[in-house]
Amino acid sequence: MIMHMSDHAQTRGHARNWTVCHGRSSCFRLTIGVLLLSLQIRAQTLDADWQAQVRKYAEQNDWTSAMRVVDQQFARAPQDVDVRAWRARILAWSGNFKEAEQEYLQIVRAVKTDPDNWLGLANVYLNEGKVPDALHVLDLAIQLDPSRSDLHMALGRALEAAGKRKQAQLEFEKAIRIDPRNEQARLAAVSVRGAPKNEFRIGQEGNAFNFLYPNYDEWASLRTDWSKHWSTTILGNFFQWGPAHAGKFGASVAGRLPKWGALTIGGDAGHDSGVIPRREMYFELDHGLKIGERGFIRGLDFTYNQHWYWYSTAKVLTLSASVLAYLPNDWTISVSGVAAQSNFPGLGMQWRPSEGARLGFPIAHKKEKQLSGNVFFATGTEDFASVDQIGSFSSHTFGGGLRFSITERQDLSPYLAYQQRSQGRTDATFGLSYGLRF
Repeated sequence: MIMHMSDHAQTRGHARNWTVCHGRSSCFRLTIGVLLLSLQIRAQTLDADWQAQVRKYAEQNDWTSAMRVVDQQFARAPQDVDVRAWRARILAWSGNFKEAEQEYLQIVRAVKTDPDNWLGLANVYLNEGKVPDALHVLDLAIQLDPSRSDLHMALGRALEAAGKRKQAQLEFEKAIRIDPRNEQARLAAVSVRGAPKNEFRIGQEGNAFNFLYPNYDEWASLRTDWSKHWSTTILGNFFQWGPAHAGKFGASVAGRLPKWGALTIGGDAGHDSGVIPRREMYFELDHGLKIGERGFIRGLDFTYNQHWYWYSTAKVLTLSASVLAYLPNDWTISVSGVAAQSNFPGLGMQWRPSEGARLGFPIAHKKEKQLSGNVFFATGTEDFASVDQIGSFSSHTFGGGLRFSITERQDLSPYLAYQQRSQGRTDATFGLSYGLRF
């Protein structure tokens, strides 16, 4: 009996010891698992941290610090494709295109199925001027994922650089179809068409006087930019001044140099009917000055104009100068002054000054459609286009206008003005013009 109890006691003790041992093994394995999981989570956190650091340095254009962080990760995992891709990006962003090209080539040899790496290589090729190579690798990227808008956008840029504008426009349109909110693709699709070289404008103006029958003026003009240095303008005007009908034809040529500005020379001639000048000649000098994007005045445009008018009964010479200032948020303001010399038979020579100011401002903007306005005030102003504008009188003119851009190539511009002259005379002007660029 004693032996039985002893054996039984030993058996139960052995079972108890095995249970404790088994429990300790489970705890050990659980501890190791938790430790490995925490290390994995910490590794993922560290990975996210170093990428966040790289992005921060890249936003600051601190390429040295960004590359130092990437090189530290590269030393730990030289075969990690993500690390190598970041290294290639930093090299490209910092302008080391040759090294970036070699890095990307090693990446795409190792991983051929990631379109992002082919896209990165294509961007490097474009910066190096290797347009055919960029087109080749972008074709490979699009074959891997044809549903990505950014890949079609990049291919469009490469085709544009190759001078294949029509094909580039097709790629930009594909990018828009895939992602209708891609404003960059929309702008690129517009720009790839090329800037229009011609602008055709038609207009009509009416003047209602309180001392004379009304007169009307219809006109049409065509401006052509033959190159970035030369342009021409032709103009036709038709006047109805009560029973008198008159018309004139004008032409001008403008030459531009980036540092010197523009010089325009032109003249007009036609059938005057005693109500408009028989002949006109003029020249104009224009020089622009860019100041910066942070100040109140972003740029200035200086213009000087000298204009001769020959009427049937008088001669007029005007000397005018103006300054146009470009302000923040697309506002503009201009001031101008005119000195007019008139010479009537038997009356001798007279000089008369006039001044004016105009404020331009945006009203609304939605994609290609834009609406802007302007208001102006002038005193002593005369434009000498018709006989009612010459002679000895003083005036104050108030007015304003709108410009509505229907598309980026079409606009409509109505305007109104009211002139109070000496001797209780008034002139109300209303006009409308339409412009088409092609």
